[in-house]
Amino acid sequence: MMTHIDVSRDGAVLIAAIARPEKKNALTGAMYERLIEALDEASRDASVAAVLLRGSGGVFTAGNDIGDFVAMAMAGAQAGGVPASPGSRFIRKLAAFDKPLIAAVEGQAIGIGTTLCFHCDLVYAAPDARFQMPFVNLGIVPEAGSSLLAPLRFGMARASEFLLLAEAFDAETAKGLGLVNAILPNAELFTYALDRARALAAKPRQALMATRRLMRGDQTALKARMDEELEAFGALLRSPEAMQAFQAFLASRKPG
Repeated sequence: MMTHIDVSRDGAVLIAAIARPEKKNALTGAMYERLIEALDEASRDASVAAVLLRGSGGVFTAGNDIGDFVAMAMAGAQAGGVPASPGSRFIRKLAAFDKPLIAAVEGQAIGIGTTLCFHCDLVYAAPDARFQMPFVNLGIVPEAGSSLLAPLRFGMARASEFLLLAEAFDAETAKGLGLVNAILPNAELFTYALDRARALAAKPRQALMATRRLMRGDQTALKARMDEELEAFGALLRSPEAMQAFQAFLASRKPG
């Protein structure tokens, strides 16, 4: 079955490429499932030392597929609750992943395209990268622990611009905020990110992973915040306000 996630290997680096360029790499449930499988594969395989996430067709990801979102909301409303979605399971898997994560970002990085970067050890961007966390605009709340991590990384004032006003920001701004390590020309981005992933993979493994654990520290607060976000997210996802926002978004994407 076509999952639109291409998984490959370059030595000790596992590469997961989001490959749905005709839909700006918007993520469906099936795509999240394949990403979860890829992270599980990387965790189990001792020969994998690092994971590189990238998009295809000049786009990282436009975020969640809104059609899937609406279907999930409707199913949750009929069932009287929101089941654990592939997206929520991917978020938890990403936060708990124990090997280095690298992202190569070009073009749109919307929603999860931005929030997953908080969980990456290294993030490289092209000059045309455009980050945005438009959750409030859709009548929902942030995910992936970003309501905790954005204020810690950016400071409260700047985090308010990007979470409350939901303003987009470019690669230079992301670098200044400490979300992006370096900006590379589009033609060089993947090669550079892969080179950095290879450099991590060549380090003494136990020292690398122990240092990463020490840098991340106690994850209790992050896990608790993610639980809070997902509970609020699930409740708001079925609200009339969110459904109206989703329907308006879908209508704006129809031709004519």
